[in-house]
Amino acid sequence: MTTARDAAEGPGAAGRPRAADAGRRRRRLRDDLLAYAFLAAGLLCFAFFSWYPLARGVVLSFQQVNFVTDPTFVGLDNFRALVADPLFWTAWKNTLVFTGLALVLGYLVPLALAILLNELRHVAGFFRVAVYLPVMLPPIVVVLLWKYLYDPGNGLFNTLLRGAHLPESQWTQSSSTAMISLVLVSTWANLGGATLMYLAALQNVPGELYEAAELDGAGVRQRLRHVTLPHLRFIMLVLLLLQIISTMQVFIEPYQLTGTTNPDTVTVMVLIYRYAFTVNNDFGLAAAASVVLFVVLGVFSALYLRLTRRAD
Repeated sequence: MTTARDAAEGPGAAGRPRAADAGRRRRRLRDDLLAYAFLAAGLLCFAFFSWYPLARGVVLSFQQVNFVTDPTFVGLDNFRALVADPLFWTAWKNTLVFTGLALVLGYLVPLALAILLNELRHVAGFFRVAVYLPVMLPPIVVVLLWKYLYDPGNGLFNTLLRGAHLPESQWTQSSSTAMISLVLVSTWANLGGATLMYLAALQNVPGELYEAAELDGAGVRQRLRHVTLPHLRFIMLVLLLLQIISTMQVFIEPYQLTGTTNPDTVTVMVLIYRYAFTVNNDFGLAAAASVVLFVVLGVFSALYLRLTRRAD
């Protein structure tokens, strides 16, 4: 039924709301298409530089590829060659040892350092910057710096030992100290990032909880156990996973400090480099080793996330 207002406004009044709605839908569609266009550009870049190399690596793992012949499909021969290579298992053992040692230092030391920095009331900013400085250095610069410190002749560490009339050490050449020497370099280089993450999480712990714990007679250890660590649980779980993934892909430290031929420090990433560029020149074999590492880390990450989700 036509109302008096519609009759007064004329026959076009009823069509104006529908026209306005259509205009709003067109503008919304245009904005959505523009947003999808920007998103598509990012996805294409990500696909080209990340997904395509990943898929290409999986394909190469089933081929024989070198500088001489054309790629040929060999099925699972590359994986059989890996299993038959004793150095492959040695590399995995060294990688797991490095990961374990790096977690002992690189996981616990930043936590203790963050708790200490959180308690500082004076010059706290200076120490935070000092802790983070190594992270801003390029990794190769860090390794070359420590290479000078470890130098068996005129290196700083042996100079200090000589000054204290203590026996000198072949830091990266000795099988007893080579691995821990690499761990120290990696820990020092990555200490600042983890420390600042822990420190940021500590800033969000309500101060009232510490005050209530003190009123209840809780000591430092009890406040740490019942207040600090429970509030850091999430960031600790995330950093544990990230550090395991990172340390199992260690390459620069053993490559620069001990070389690719030292069986005491060869890791999976160093072995992949050997397969591809130094000994075999076989990119298919290197790709197969990369796929094995990818699968191991993927399975571990999935199990870890499932177990932590179940614990939550």
